[in-house]
Amino acid sequence: MKFTEEHEWLDADGDVVTVGISAHAAEQLGDVVFVELPEVGTAVNKDDEVVVIESVKAASDILAPIDGEIVEVNEALAEDPGKVNEDPEGNSWFFRIKAEDLSQMDEYMDEAAYKDFIG
Repeated sequence: MKFTEEHEWLDADGDVVTVGISAHAAEQLGDVVFVELPEVGTAVNKDDEVVVIESVKAASDILAPIDGEIVEVNEALAEDPGKVNEDPEGNSWFFRIKAEDLSQMDEYMDEAAYKDFIG
């Protein structure tokens, strides 16, 4: 897994990358009450706003970490947004993106570097 400074995690399986938020981010957000997911088939560029998350504390955007096309979304989160708090780095991923260029992931942190980053 790789991590961004925006507290997203990325897990590549071939050229398809699963994206979610870290346990640290989920904890900071508090209870998630709403998740707006992108449409499958949407082409995105790195840093485009892709997902809107609302919690009891704040609203946040999930940005596309790489260029590509959204190939799957986690519909379970739209139906039950609280799942984000239960398993943020596992079953509560937000979307899968077919990467145009996997080398874009090279700029992100591994788990050890991310743990240092969040201190």
